[in-house]
Amino acid sequence: MKFSENWLRSHVSTLANRDALAATLTAIGLEVEEVTALGDGLAGVVVGRIVEAVRHPEADRLQVCKVDIGNGEPLQIVCGAPNARVGLAAPLATVGSNVGGMSIKPAKLRGVESFGMLCSAKELGLDADASGLLELPADAPVGVPLAGYLGLPDASIEIKLTPNRADCFSVRGIAYDVAAALGSEVAPMDNAPVPAATDATVEVALEAGERVPRFVGRVIEGVDPAAPTPVWMAERLRRSGVRPISLLVDVTQYVMLELGQPMHAFDLDKLEAPVVVRPARQGETLQLLDGREATLDGEFLVVSDSRGGRGARAVAVGGIMGGEATKVGASTTRVFLEAAHWVPSAIIGRSRRLGLHTDAGHRFERGVDPELPRTAIEYATRLILDIAGGRPGPVTEATVPGALAAPQPIALRRARIARVLGATIADAEVERILRALGMQVVATGEGWQVTAPSRRFDIAIEEDLVEELARIHGYDRIPATIPAGPARVAAPSEGVLPEGDLRRHLVARDYLEAVCFAFVDQKLLQAWGCESGTVPLANPLSAELAVMRPRLLPGLVDALARNAARQAGRVRLFELGRVFAEADPGDRQPGAPLPAPRETRRIAAVACGEAVAEQWGLQARPVDFHDLKGDLESLAALAGAKLAFRPSGAPFGHPGRSADVYRTDLEGGEVLLGWIGQLHPRLAKALELDVDAYGFELDLEPLQQRPLPRAQALSRYPAVRRDLAFVVAEQVAWAELAASVREAAGEVLRDLQLFDRYQGPGVESGFKSLAMGLILQDNTRTLTDQDADAVVARVVAALGNNHGARIRG
Repeated sequence: MKFSENWLRSHVSTLANRDALAATLTAIGLEVEEVTALGDGLAGVVVGRIVEAVRHPEADRLQVCKVDIGNGEPLQIVCGAPNARVGLAAPLATVGSNVGGMSIKPAKLRGVESFGMLCSAKELGLDADASGLLELPADAPVGVPLAGYLGLPDASIEIKLTPNRADCFSVRGIAYDVAAALGSEVAPMDNAPVPAATDATVEVALEAGERVPRFVGRVIEGVDPAAPTPVWMAERLRRSGVRPISLLVDVTQYVMLELGQPMHAFDLDKLEAPVVVRPARQGETLQLLDGREATLDGEFLVVSDSRGGRGARAVAVGGIMGGEATKVGASTTRVFLEAAHWVPSAIIGRSRRLGLHTDAGHRFERGVDPELPRTAIEYATRLILDIAGGRPGPVTEATVPGALAAPQPIALRRARIARVLGATIADAEVERILRALGMQVVATGEGWQVTAPSRRFDIAIEEDLVEELARIHGYDRIPATIPAGPARVAAPSEGVLPEGDLRRHLVARDYLEAVCFAFVDQKLLQAWGCESGTVPLANPLSAELAVMRPRLLPGLVDALARNAARQAGRVRLFELGRVFAEADPGDRQPGAPLPAPRETRRIAAVACGEAVAEQWGLQARPVDFHDLKGDLESLAALAGAKLAFRPSGAPFGHPGRSADVYRTDLEGGEVLLGWIGQLHPRLAKALELDVDAYGFELDLEPLQQRPLPRAQALSRYPAVRRDLAFVVAEQVAWAELAASVREAAGEVLRDLQLFDRYQGPGVESGFKSLAMGLILQDNTRTLTDQDADAVVARVVAALGNNHGARIRG
């Protein structure tokens, strides 16, 4: 919110200087981002009028001007501004004045004497425009000091508002906070209704239900279309960051900035009654004031007229922007003023969908006082009549019965204030602060009954009132006390592996931690085949961030692709974060809203490029599935987890180089942890990824489960090893063979190691040779050769029967 300091002071009287005012605004939560001083040091700068302008005899781009400043003989000024012309009123810095750090003295320019300087807005420090002289209104009084004529000195103050303070999107709303903080009062405002001079009205029908509960309009006829915007209004708009356009438009902007109520002015000669406020039709189009064509759907609201049938033609996008077809212009003499209350839920996100950001939409998204429309209409009417004349008709107001609830009283207890703040505020100060903020206060035995004004959407419970007291009374006046009571130290469970250990382990294995957006593009999920069960956002920041991520890998792979595209040959990234899925409809209780989306903590990693960093000791080779599998198994070893890998049917995984990961040592049976493997070549092509990328993604909670260590006696008897080599069909997985070996060998099998895999001469096509070592040991005795041979026999028989394996000859 940007506004003029002098404008604010016209609403609240205070002796605080500019620095103190800015400090107060920040202290009460209206953070001042920038203060731009305007018009300081303009002594000697007056309003001048060019009465003669001829070309300089020695320079084509210079003119020799005669400038009247009201003291008799015009001054001769040499000027190079392209807009210098006879009749123009512009600022003139007289001899002896100081402008922009430059002292003005008599001078000769190309042999012609000059006694002063005609100035641009930039030279005066009023604006960034240096394209020509600052053009003043034609009726500007010649010779008067410019500072007095423009209401200077002044300052443009910009504050940053939190979303809950929508009431401060107006100068008058800010004035209430300033008055409360500085012990002043807001100046009363003339809200007397302007009596109707004609019977002209426009019928209004509301067909959007509670989304538009109030719509107020008024016809004004006989407006002078040539009436200019007064200097005081144009300057206040300019210092608030709004460019003056024309009187009718400027009045609506002025009322919005002063009161906080967005308005719109329609050219009544281009509008056909009745006016209907309704939902837009699917595919309906409207050319906006800025020239763009908006394509709408049923989520938008429109103001429509009856050209072509009742409510047939949309003439404005509700709460956002008016249409080109009915805009006011230089010939407008009959105007229909509109001020409506659009509820935030009907406006939120609509501007972004159209690629717009408007002051009206910004205010309606955060909430506008529902009682303001009539006040704004009366105020705008008074301004137009005072400046451009005209004959107003009666105010037309359409409402939806029961849609607007009156603010309810809130009980505020003095004991609650002391308990929450840890400080006592005098009763008189409490009442002063609340009344200065525009609240109704009635004393009770325990405190007060307080009714907030309708503009304060953020005041709903007692704690909100306590917060207002703390904010205005001053946070620095509340004592800082340390909470008393016994401290509880929550020790982490030894049965859960800390996330920090997982992070440090992956960093030690040469991965870098990444933090990706929790929102992704729906099209990206479609490429991954993960679009089912996703949670879309009702109000996304952009189309690329419209869905909550169901997996970590799409974001990580996107980060990997960006790095790979920028010649980062070896990329290794990991992330710990949450993924989201829609709630199970079965969890919904009858009559209750749908439960919140399900959140799951996960860990994921991706890698591409060389397996190890470039060095002389090892031969360079690309990373492969087994490198990632080794990283994952070392990570699982931190929790003592035993993993099993089975072929995966994930649509984003390489059909022969991806697997689902299971944990087999948890109570209750094995648990699916996640996925590991190479990205499918088709997906890599869709993502424009030119390298082979590998990754894994696991649910974090079951991975973190860590069994407590238990001491066990070591066997005093030696182990026996038997090595076996089997020929088995290529499609038989090692995990299946290992399970059969463990079942057949029984309790004496201490370890099973696969130490060779061979395909080639001596092994028929379609088969492979697997060599394994069986480590056998008993805790009660030394195993004999007969014991070991019996185990081997059982293993050979089990592998032959279960998998068709045979001893390699």
